[in-house]
Amino acid sequence: MILADKIMQLRKQKGWSQEELADKLGISRQSVSKWESGMSIPELDKILKLGELFEVSTDYLLKDELEEAEPTAVVSGDAFGEEAEPMRSISMKEAETYMELTEKVSRKIAFGVSLCILSPVCLIQLGGLSEYKQTLSENAAGGLGMIILIGMVAIAVAILISNGMGLSRYEYMEKEIFSLQYGVKGMVERRKEAHEDCFRRHVTIGACLCIISVIPLFVGTMIGVEDYGLITCLSLLLVIVAIGVFILIPSGMVHESHEKLLQIGDYTVEKKELGRRTSYFPTIYWCVVVAIYLGISFYTNAWEETWIIWPVAGVLFVALYGIVQALESARRERRG
Repeated sequence: MILADKIMQLRKQKGWSQEELADKLGISRQSVSKWESGMSIPELDKILKLGELFEVSTDYLLKDELEEAEPTAVVSGDAFGEEAEPMRSISMKEAETYMELTEKVSRKIAFGVSLCILSPVCLIQLGGLSEYKQTLSENAAGGLGMIILIGMVAIAVAILISNGMGLSRYEYMEKEIFSLQYGVKGMVERRKEAHEDCFRRHVTIGACLCIISVIPLFVGTMIGVEDYGLITCLSLLLVIVAIGVFILIPSGMVHESHEKLLQIGDYTVEKKELGRRTSYFPTIYWCVVVAIYLGISFYTNAWEETWIIWPVAGVLFVALYGIVQALESARRERRG
């Protein structure tokens, strides 16, 4: 990797525009642009300042054969002598621990999600038995079904919380810009490559199971199954979806852990920076939605109808948040 590419990569890792880097160096934005395009080379004093700002050695900047930067041990501040915030550096041990922990808890989390999907099955089946087979009273079927449903959901929530908390100390990987110590990138890339076939296979199988889960209902309708038969078909639909989700989640979580460490896919430096700059929007948006929902509900007293605000707000959120991010991204590009 040549000097021009290294300057551009390190600048983006810091989340700086060309103009911001130029300000820290006391030069013009055009000078930084020429460096990154390879039209000119920084003078020696500027290379030293670049090493201080990016917390890398001058050897890394000047030697094209060095592909991975090993962070400097001491954070030396910016070009004006101000204290700079050190970039988090991930060691080989920390990366391996994170990937192993993700692989360990992924199946447990998948099991917890599958339990939530399966939780209504007993209630549905018992309700069908009481209504069409009359083997149970309606009250007994409803009470027993709710006990089982609540019990399964409680177990699922306990699994999700306990295992999610284990991964919580690595949440910074989703939002912070960090560097990998020497050799970590190559190790993660090898693991990612080894897991790629498994990931594609599991995603294909899981997605197909979720799609074909509606077939039992269609078949039941086609052959004229009624009453309790259709209820059984609905239960079978949930079972197939739960199996599909159980296959999808573990491979997805392992694949995601690789992308987080390599800062690719949905976790690039640019997307993290964009997420930080637009993080205000979700808070403001949902506060407004809650205010609208409560205002309309109290005014009309039609609580059984105003629930429709939530799915509509959810769809609008995706569209509006995308627009906000696109506008912020365009603004950043104009700045350099």
